[in-house]
Amino acid sequence: MCELSEHGGITPDTLVEVIDDLCEQNRQLTERVDTLEGDLEQTQDKLERLEDEKADLQERNDRLHDRLEDCEQATTRLDALTDAARKRSGANKQRIEELQARELEKGAHLLTETVDHHEIDVDGDCLERITKDDGHTYYRLPQSEDPLERGGSVALAHGDLLPIQQLAQMDGEMLRSTANALPTRLAAKLWKARTDSSVGDTPWESGCKDIAECVKASDLKHWIRRQEPGTSETYAKKLVSRTIDAMLDLSNHRVAVRKRTERKNGLEYTERRLILPTDAEIPGETSGSSELKQAPETAGVHSHP
Repeated sequence: MCELSEHGGITPDTLVEVIDDLCEQNRQLTERVDTLEGDLEQTQDKLERLEDEKADLQERNDRLHDRLEDCEQATTRLDALTDAARKRSGANKQRIEELQARELEKGAHLLTETVDHHEIDVDGDCLERITKDDGHTYYRLPQSEDPLERGGSVALAHGDLLPIQQLAQMDGEMLRSTANALPTRLAAKLWKARTDSSVGDTPWESGCKDIAECVKASDLKHWIRRQEPGTSETYAKKLVSRTIDAMLDLSNHRVAVRKRTERKNGLEYTERRLILPTDAEIPGETSGSSELKQAPETAGVHSHP
């Protein structure tokens, strides 16, 4: 705004200029008031919405609080019922385990799915898992006979198997956790290759006369390199000897080592062979044959602390 004192007096021109300045200020103030009024109206609308939301939330909170109280009461009631049921079931389980222990000590064979072998307390703290002719798996005290003869006769107990047979029944992961030594695992795989046609890759050959089956040391070396990719020929030769030693030990010397003179390209050489004699007594196998008797697979022996 132009100050009148700056012009030394009031003239028509200065008066017009002052009036124009006042009009501009009035316009700006009017626009500002309109803007503020619009903001105020929006703020009031927002406040009303927030108040409505607050009321809805408060109502919902009250409902949830009521539900929470109902749930807490129901939980308390269910906890009491659960605790009572747990005590009853625990007492019943103890009674059942005591009865099962008595029956097992009398010679009974009990279905495995009905026995908690981790908890049951029997004389000797040892249970044997067996398979019977009916195809079911049972627990019994080692070597005990069922006086009622339920399920037929025992097909083959785990304790009757040779160590090499027990290892051969394991899958790869269980075998690795049970046998730390590579020659032991190779011996188990070699035995399984002899008895299980599904394995496919087997170095075993049919024998003659008093030999049921045999493996040449040279064939065993190539087989080991196929089983353990990346194995050098030098190390494979060492593994042949160690695997044969493991096989002898784990089979309780049911297998044997024989030397035989071979001829190749006009030259003679002596080669070791791992043999299975025809008269070797192998649990679950017919004498003189690698075919297993028709008996279900066995499981194991369980001990309790």
